[in-house]
Amino acid sequence: MELQEVLNSRRSMRSYDAEKKVTKEQLETIINAAILAPSWKNLQISRYYCILSDDKIEEFRHKCLPEFNQNNSEGAALVVTTFVKNCVGFDRLSGEPVNECANGWGYYDLGLQNENFVLKAKELGLDTLIMGVRDGEAIREFFNLPENEQSVSVIAVGYGTKDAQMPKRKSVSDIAKFY
Repeated sequence: MELQEVLNSRRSMRSYDAEKKVTKEQLETIINAAILAPSWKNLQISRYYCILSDDKIEEFRHKCLPEFNQNNSEGAALVVTTFVKNCVGFDRLSGEPVNECANGWGYYDLGLQNENFVLKAKELGLDTLIMGVRDGEAIREFFNLPENEQSVSVIAVGYGTKDAQMPKRKSVSDIAKFY
C-alpha cells in the first residue's frame, strides 16, 4: 500500500471483530516501524505494553478504561504507550530542562512513534483507536510501571467492522502561514 493511500484510509475505529485476533508477530512488526521514528538525540524513550490475552484485555478494560472506551475497544488487542520521564529535553549533566517544553519532548517523541505505529497497523490491514481518556494510576498499578515512566495513551488494535468515513479536515490555508 502506498503511503498516501495509508494516510487517506487510516481512521479511528470504534468497533472490532472479536473473532479475528491480532498476533504478537503483527505487534512486533508494528512496533519495529514505530522504532524508526526520529527521537531526541536518538534516546528512544518510548515503551509499549501489549495485551493480547482475552482475559487480560477484559481485566484491563474494566480496571483502566471508562465505560465509553471499554465499549470502543471491545474485540481489540490493547497497547499502552509510555515514555521515560526527565530524559529527553533535559541537560544530561545538570538534569535541568533545556527549554520550556521539558517533558513535552517525551510526549513529542512518543507521538512520532505512535504515528508510525498506527500507519504501519493500517498498512497491515489493522485498525486502531488512540485513547487518551484512561485511568493513569490504574494503568501504573496494572503493569507495575516504574516511577520514571509516564503512561500516555492506550491504543486499540484490531480488525475494524465498520467503514469509518474521514471527518472534514482543515485546509493548508487554515493552518499554515508562509513567509
